[in-house]
Amino acid sequence: MGGRKGAPGKPAGDAKALWGGRFEGGMAPAMVPLNLSLGIDQRLWREDIRGSSAWARALGGAGVLTPDERDAILAGLTAVAVRIESEGLADAPEEDIHSVVERMLGEAAGAVAGKLHTGRSRNDQSATGVRMYGMESAVRIRDELAALAEALHALAARGVDVIMPGYTHLQQAQPIRAAHWALAHLFPFLRDIERIEAAADSASVLTLGSGAIAGCPFPVDREVLRAELGFARISENSIDAVSDRDWMCDLTYGGAMVGVHLSRLAEDLILFSSIEFGFVRLSDGYSTGSSLMPQKRNPDVAELARGKSARLVGNLTRMLTLLKSLPTGYNRDLQEDKEALFDTVDTLLLTLPAVTGAIETLSLVPERMRDAMASELLATDLADYLVHRGVPFRTSHEVVGRLVRKAEERGVSLSGLTTDDFRAEHEVFEDDVHKVFDWQASVDSRNSSGGTSLRAVKQQLAAASVRLAAIGRG
Repeated sequence: MGGRKGAPGKPAGDAKALWGGRFEGGMAPAMVPLNLSLGIDQRLWREDIRGSSAWARALGGAGVLTPDERDAILAGLTAVAVRIESEGLADAPEEDIHSVVERMLGEAAGAVAGKLHTGRSRNDQSATGVRMYGMESAVRIRDELAALAEALHALAARGVDVIMPGYTHLQQAQPIRAAHWALAHLFPFLRDIERIEAAADSASVLTLGSGAIAGCPFPVDREVLRAELGFARISENSIDAVSDRDWMCDLTYGGAMVGVHLSRLAEDLILFSSIEFGFVRLSDGYSTGSSLMPQKRNPDVAELARGKSARLVGNLTRMLTLLKSLPTGYNRDLQEDKEALFDTVDTLLLTLPAVTGAIETLSLVPERMRDAMASELLATDLADYLVHRGVPFRTSHEVVGRLVRKAEERGVSLSGLTTDDFRAEHEVFEDDVHKVFDWQASVDSRNSSGGTSLRAVKQQLAAASVRLAAIGRG
């Protein structure tokens, strides 16, 4: 866990262990740094105190604690929170955050602190705290995704009347509206929001009260615990509860998919902002220069986002590999779960705002898009011209293919062929064939739902608006 070291003069792991009664002597020096997780799980101290406070009230309700004991523990936990907030945890020698809080509680409340762990294991305690963190983090990620989706929606609205080349296999394919391109990135992020929300729901299961494996022997009211800590459901099986990390896989999978979609958007921005394309311009605030070449204007925001996607995909692989061969019940391997989760959350919350800002300040360059469009983009429209005149599409496809080859051989564009050239390949061509070479007519002919016509694009914008409005911000 990173080889965390204790404070000077106080070796790491020197504090009294929560499980030390069974053992003679101390932990082997080589084992101490391997055993530590405080460097990772210390960020869960607020969740640990919230869970411990709820457990103290539950023990009071079960008659395990007297009202005075309960109140003393609750006051002590409040004091611990104030202490950690002001002093931090730099000098803590314990192996994990749960041990730190328990030690500080003893210093604040005295011997009664030893009653708090009654009926509770670090297994269900830790699982509860990290689920609370996951639920809150999913809300933050969802909100950042919604901001990015709104930025793409605004970009699409700016590009409704802008026509650009559409690509398949990175070759010019058919003309599309720039709005259609922006919406093609927006809808995947809307699906990502659904995945993140599903992961939050998957995390919203109370494990506290499951004990180490077999449940709690005291009559704590788990429904009251559930309501107090904000969970949607109570775990149904105590063995499963302490070892279930499915929700972490759900969240890291959601994060990996966000990474994939960020990377694909980034790739388009990198290509389209290059001199060779020049379709978009990233603002200065999201670009950098070169330490050697003064003319360079690098799309670093996109390249960094593309690079971060590797971390997000790797975290999912790490989680699945960690879990795949564990026997039933809790195993210490699960100490490794939090790094992947935390890194996914941190990476998304770092990357998404920067990409959102880049999209918000991005400029479309319509004149470069127009200059890049070759009349061959309308080859399918030419085939459709023949279809409208009763020619089977496969025949039309072959005819237009021959016309494209003829234009290439003559060194002219497809639209540069004469009417006689067209008629030489098929007799149904008439003088109006050159009307096919109209960008606006082409895009508006693709009028099916989801297409690139003005009506279809406005329909997509409206549908996205409805979905964005339905997202409840945290």
